[in-house]
Amino acid sequence: MPELPEVETIKRGLEKCIVGRKINSVHILCEKSFRGKPELIEGQVISRIDRRGKALLIRLENNLTIMVHLRMTGQMIHDGLERFAAGHPDESFHEKMPGRFTRVYVDLDDGTHLFFNDMRKFGFWSVMDDLDLASDKFLTKLGAEPWDMKAEDFWGMLQKHSNSPVKAAILDQHNIAGVGNIYADEGCFYAGILPWRKCGDMDREESDKLLEGLCKVMQASIDSGGSTMKDYVKADGTRGNYLEKFAQVFRREGCECPRCGSEILKTRTAGRGTHYCKGCQK
Repeated sequence: MPELPEVETIKRGLEKCIVGRKINSVHILCEKSFRGKPELIEGQVISRIDRRGKALLIRLENNLTIMVHLRMTGQMIHDGLERFAAGHPDESFHEKMPGRFTRVYVDLDDGTHLFFNDMRKFGFWSVMDDLDLASDKFLTKLGAEPWDMKAEDFWGMLQKHSNSPVKAAILDQHNIAGVGNIYADEGCFYAGILPWRKCGDMDREESDKLLEGLCKVMQASIDSGGSTMKDYVKADGTRGNYLEKFAQVFRREGCECPRCGSEILKTRTAGRGTHYCKGCQK
């Protein structure tokens, strides 16, 4: 699944294509991929795009929102004079639209189209009003994002989960939103903390350093267009370069640590592949 920086880069790319455009008509090619009444968004102007965790929120001028979950294989493709593709990359980026995996698409007032492709049909669009958003189970259970979390609140969260490995605690979206496997490993490396250390064994200085690290590594990924790995690309169809240019330990097992020269190793923590430096993470 995409992590927060990938969804943020998708949001920023689509903002240039569709904000200010009116939705003329909605075409639903797969019923499970669209929730709500399509006529409620027809004739409405897209006012802005927000993001909450890994969900895109396309805001309309009638105060309705289209919440988009890309899940594993979702794509957002804007087809105009140039094609902007965001999400899981495959041949459909270059196919005539609507394509074989197109589930929903809308016609915009400038003659362009916005397509939602999803090979596995796990993702969806959902038309929601303010009450729906306020009670949505996914959104209401999300914790604060790293940039919005105060140091004392992050420290309190770790103490609340004192018997949990630190990586498990920060991967839990109820505790802090948007941290995925890549950024958990990179944040722990930044703070010099072994990912399987118990939260209760950390001191306040380490807690503050970890939160600072999560913010820094995720912001660096956003600035570089996301990690993308082999699955996700930016809104213009190009790949992000975080893993190549900025990642210090993730997917670098067997390499020398850029900080101390020790070997970077890989193990499993919290059910996930975990990368760390045996020399400078304690």
